[in-house]
Amino acid sequence: MFLWVAPLLALAFAFSYFPLFGWVYALYDYKPALGLSGSRFVGLQWFELLVSSPTQLAVIGRVLLNTLAISFLGIATSVLPLAFAVFLNEVRSRRFRNAVQTLTTLPNFISWVLVYMIAFSMFSSGGLVNDLLLDSGLITTPAKFLDTDQNVWLTMTLWSVWKGLGWGAIIYLAAIAGVDQSLYESARIDGAGRFQTMWYITVPQLMPTFFVLLLLSIANLLNNGIEQYFVFQNAFNRESIQVLDLYVYNLGITGNSLSLATAVGMLKSVVSVALLFTVNALAKRVRGESIV
Repeated sequence: MFLWVAPLLALAFAFSYFPLFGWVYALYDYKPALGLSGSRFVGLQWFELLVSSPTQLAVIGRVLLNTLAISFLGIATSVLPLAFAVFLNEVRSRRFRNAVQTLTTLPNFISWVLVYMIAFSMFSSGGLVNDLLLDSGLITTPAKFLDTDQNVWLTMTLWSVWKGLGWGAIIYLAAIAGVDQSLYESARIDGAGRFQTMWYITVPQLMPTFFVLLLLSIANLLNNGIEQYFVFQNAFNRESIQVLDLYVYNLGITGNSLSLATAVGMLKSVVSVALLFTVNALAKRVRGESIV
């Protein structure tokens, strides 16, 4: 059986553990033209810079605020895939249910570049929404939906929900398919209606799955990804949309500070691992089961 798992372990090592060698760049004043061997060894200089510079601390504080705010909004909306799966399961028409599930799952396979193209064509100053509002006389000047720093956290969360709602519901639909049907039959015999069977049978049966996913989300508070925020960022919303992953990218690639970016990425990884083990201990204490 180990031979079946070996290819996956090899991939995990190649893409998750081998790149950790790059952490050594945080100990050098790395210059791409000189290479690692030609760069000056500086030890913990970049880590000291992170905590000694008031300007750097202010920037990191703002980035952490954006990261945590968007992460907590994502956690708050994590109940939506569960609710969507419960209600979708109650649809009697198999064709309609399959059509809805397909249409809501497709956005997950659309890249964020294409999502931004859709957003730009609809919500830019010359987009469809502004054209309709102007033609109807509801506004006199185009509304700024994309080139503004207002409600950036909320709009990013809404786009994430639209893109991942159907995909996130799949695991709950699979869990519903595994529920003992005798529970529903017993409930109907006792006179329970559809809403009562949903609330007292389906939802409780999904709670273990929901809590495991919730705990994993909490453990990944600092991991927002980069693609969505990279394509939606502009000069107007840069301060409000720059999450930690995007900050590391901008710091290393745009700002040409690869060593400092590596140091920030190292700290993020260490904190994420600490959060994972903290949440794992909390889950074991509360539920009697660990997730690691």
